[in-house]
Amino acid sequence: MAQSSEARERRGAHAADVEAQREIEVREPADEPRGGSAGAAEDGAGAAAIGGQGGPGEGGAESGEAPSAPLESLSLHDGPIPHAPLPPVAGPWRSYKEILATLAQRVLDAQRPIRILQALRWEADVEEQFLRSKQRELPQVAYSDDLGFDPEAKQRELEEILRDAERELGKRDRLGQILRATADEYRKVVSMLTGRGTKAFYALSRELYGSPKDKLPDGKTSVRDMGFVLYDLLTAIGGERLGPSQQREITAEMAALDLNARFDRFFGGASIRVQVDDSLLADAAAGSDYVKIRSGAMFAKSDVDILEAHEGWVHVATSLNGQAQPVARWLAKGPPRTTAVQEGLAVLVEILTFRSTPRRAKKLNDRILAVDKAEDGASFLDVFEWYRTEGYEEDECFQNARRVFRGGVLAGGAPFTKDACYCKGIVLNYAFMRAAIQHDRAMLIPFLFVGKVAHEDVPVLHAHVTDGIIRPPPYLPPIFDDMNGLAIWICYSSFFSRLGGTALAEHYGRMLER
Repeated sequence: MAQSSEARERRGAHAADVEAQREIEVREPADEPRGGSAGAAEDGAGAAAIGGQGGPGEGGAESGEAPSAPLESLSLHDGPIPHAPLPPVAGPWRSYKEILATLAQRVLDAQRPIRILQALRWEADVEEQFLRSKQRELPQVAYSDDLGFDPEAKQRELEEILRDAERELGKRDRLGQILRATADEYRKVVSMLTGRGTKAFYALSRELYGSPKDKLPDGKTSVRDMGFVLYDLLTAIGGERLGPSQQREITAEMAALDLNARFDRFFGGASIRVQVDDSLLADAAAGSDYVKIRSGAMFAKSDVDILEAHEGWVHVATSLNGQAQPVARWLAKGPPRTTAVQEGLAVLVEILTFRSTPRRAKKLNDRILAVDKAEDGASFLDVFEWYRTEGYEEDECFQNARRVFRGGVLAGGAPFTKDACYCKGIVLNYAFMRAAIQHDRAMLIPFLFVGKVAHEDVPVLHAHVTDGIIRPPPYLPPIFDDMNGLAIWICYSSFFSRLGGTALAEHYGRMLER
């Protein structure tokens, strides 16, 4: 027994020495090349932005307090921190990669039964009841008590992962910080889902997904400010004068056949299924290796082009790129902290490939304003009527309002805030790409597609390519295969902004009015 006690003391002393060594941060020189470049190439149609939201917070059904896990503020030039795994208390020695991969798999296993949008679904008869009331009564919504898992047990499981990750990797390990931020967000998601239909749901939704009232990293402009500017710009565009209108004559089955052929060409050997689903609420949704199309939906060719870029090139591709990681396996799944990057990338790719339209952009921007109205007390009925005044069809008004109020309080004041992420993500992704190009770090841009990431993750992940922990993304949207075009687009975009385009546009505006 004495020998066993002495051995434990020696192991504890050694662990303390290793942790002390970790306090000395070693950085690679900023001008020294590190790491490779990218290879070739949930409500998907439907996270944290720069600065992150991955720290712990108050949970609903937690059985204990999880260790703190905020990511540190990262420079684009940050390199990896040397890591030396603590010796195991029992069993064989394990490498850092083994420890990280094991913890990553535990996170994947823990999140598997957590289905956020599934838990927030409304039954089909809710819309029927609403229509019978002639849109005068709030919908009657009931959520199933069965989430598909035991919330308290799931909280304990995730808290154990957080403790083990901190113990086995240390607090300062940057990949460990990302993993812990991911696990901690799933812990909060469980608490959020247990509070469906209450203000507690909204409080956690706002913490996880943000709010239209949040400021952008400049500390001045809020997401809602951006929404108001875009509202004025997009409302002034006469879509019928921009090109021929496209009729929605493509059935769901025809769209699925077309997309299957397109994805076969893009993904090559990967088996990606596009299938028609009669239980889908949105027109389309992407999974890890599939895209679902709502049965009965009708599409124009431009709609199918958007689905190819949004669902395929971004949502499915980042899932497959994450699945290709042998160590950082959590990158295959998207906790809320990655939502702004994911959805913003998907829409930005639509824009960069000239697939988006003013109507599409307005639809996404109106979501910001709808969430903002609901936060300020607008009820489901108020938001439904607002959409009607914006020219949406009655069915669209219901679907759009439902997105805002699913899981929240229909009387107002406590919505589901996820839909504020789309346009925020466009702006932040553009800013990230612009900074990367201006700071000669363009090699980081493809790593936005390495899996489901937040912006602060990208320099960390790229720094670990050379040690084999991270693999470059195999699937990239075509415009990112060669970034010369993107670089010149960003260069001239910045140039036009500095030139003072408003005054020039007003000059020509006066000329056109003569």
